[in-house]
Amino acid sequence: MSYPQELKDHLASGVTTLARAFAVTRKDGVELGFTDHDRDLTFDGITFRAGSGMTAKAIQQATGLSVDNTEAFGALQSEAIREEDILAGRYDGAEVRGWLVNWADVSVRVLQFRGTLGEIVRKGGAFNAELRGLSETLNQEQGQIYHARCSAVLGDGRCRFDLDQVGYSDERPVEEVVGGRLFRFADFAGFEDRWFEKGRFRVLTGKAAGLVGSVKNDRLRAGNARDVELWHALGAVPAPGDMVRIEAGCDRRAKTCRLKFANFDNFRGFPDIPGEDWLMSYPVRGKRNSGGSRKG
Repeated sequence: MSYPQELKDHLASGVTTLARAFAVTRKDGVELGFTDHDRDLTFDGITFRAGSGMTAKAIQQATGLSVDNTEAFGALQSEAIREEDILAGRYDGAEVRGWLVNWADVSVRVLQFRGTLGEIVRKGGAFNAELRGLSETLNQEQGQIYHARCSAVLGDGRCRFDLDQVGYSDERPVEEVVGGRLFRFADFAGFEDRWFEKGRFRVLTGKAAGLVGSVKNDRLRAGNARDVELWHALGAVPAPGDMVRIEAGCDRRAKTCRLKFANFDNFRGFPDIPGEDWLMSYPVRGKRNSGGSRKG
């Protein structure tokens, strides 16, 4: 890490006025600033709040490809850090930047850390969040898997299917919620039974706005009533009247891509790749072993 000369001179003076400041940018675009100083600091268009209940351990960095991790921890005593937002997963994977800053002259500072929030643990009214450095991505598998089913996500840049087409999504208010994961609608016609299974369930308004779930079951009942069940309850439960968007599901099979979505030109799987049974096969004496299809 290269420190600016002004900060080097300040550190060499023997009497320092240093503080740490962290900016957290959530995936929904909300940006929050925190500092362990006793007064608010402002730079780069961000106000870093003091008394936020958030502090951090010493940042550890190393050369090479080792992962640079540290921790941020604090009590849930700030209006900016709400327990319901942590429960709802709004801080999962959020970008984090950390500075060492001269609070007497905030122009004298250095960016010490840049990464993401990892695992967040709540206990006794407090939180403990792991900060993962940029080298953390080196622990993730890279490359493409050759598989019979499609590797794209329905509607993404590789799939290219437009889910806003009529018949592939529906927006409506929540009517009845059971156990935080089962949503019942009295009149939900126009879609086949199980049409939304394996699809996405997006919350558009209310305290759960921005959360996304995956549809496990989609069943029509008598009189066009419909039950939509999620695999897991959302971090915040939508209330009756909140708007949701339910998108058609895809099981990633070639047949589904061709018949349900008419999108086979963008299919990202390998439906004709030999299976494990073919790899384990062997020649048999007295039978044709030409490699061609066998008839009769």
